[in-house]
Amino acid sequence: MEVWVLFNEDIEAPSAEAFEVRRFLAVGREMGVDVKVFKPEQFDLLVSEDDRESILIDGSLKPLPDFVLPRTYVIDTGYFALAVIRQLERLGVRIFNNSQTIEMVADKLHTHQVLVESGLPTPTTMLAKFPVDLDLVESHIGFPVVVKTLLGVNGSGVFLIENRKAFTELMDLIGQTNPNIQLIFQKFIAKSKGRDIRMFVVDGEVVGSMERRAKDGDFKTNYSQGGSVTEFVPDDEAKRLAIKTAEILGLQVAGIDLLYDDKGYTICEANTFPGFKGLESCVDVNVPQEIFKAMQAHHEKGEAEKITFAEFEAVRSAKLQ
Repeated sequence: MEVWVLFNEDIEAPSAEAFEVRRFLAVGREMGVDVKVFKPEQFDLLVSEDDRESILIDGSLKPLPDFVLPRTYVIDTGYFALAVIRQLERLGVRIFNNSQTIEMVADKLHTHQVLVESGLPTPTTMLAKFPVDLDLVESHIGFPVVVKTLLGVNGSGVFLIENRKAFTELMDLIGQTNPNIQLIFQKFIAKSKGRDIRMFVVDGEVVGSMERRAKDGDFKTNYSQGGSVTEFVPDDEAKRLAIKTAEILGLQVAGIDLLYDDKGYTICEANTFPGFKGLESCVDVNVPQEIFKAMQAHHEKGEAEKITFAEFEAVRSAKLQ
């Protein structure tokens, strides 16, 4: 089985993301999975009906892999990375996760729209419109309020604004300097201040989960931003919400973040390229192995279906003779 990982950094970089890609390479070798890492810009996209068995990489045709695992944020790499994923999909390569899912989940408002439509709990969310109607925000969201950039990742572009005065000052500054920025305002869940739950879902199963706590003086719980992590043993409701969220959004690999609320949990957000360095530090789980095992199961099923179809064709041909 051959798997391509799409990644836009140098794999020897000191970042957590590069460390995780190196984990995929190491675990792949242990499991006999042929793992290759490519940057999106290495591809040349030639749309042609003449060749649907290969793709151009560094100017040369390469046979297609069995699976592609995107680990590159489309908001950082722009349209091209998403176009590469779409091209591979149209050539029949199985993608963990597909382009439509990546595009939808990258948009936080769209994610919440889909989840609410499906009857899942999420904090009340509003799309910003300048000039901001402060009375409307206060009456429907209230203070404190969480302000997020629409396409932020890893806790970037997330702010907790405590009161109307601070909110007014921030909105005035943004309105004067960057009025075209896309923001959402979200109800602050006080019970979960400084802590949340990350549920890691692979192909419809929770393979590990942890509670994340913010460092002193902060409310962001992201491990990449200095938050601490401990293993979390999920109850049935937490598992149900994580699995259902991944299913509704079409995620085969997902990081589902839950907040504690008075009714149990509410869904903060979903992630299509979830980091797992923090999870593996506190939970006995091998994330790359779990992902490759899921791919192998799909691969074996696909091969079995091909065999069944071939046998059917042989029987049919024999009857026609």
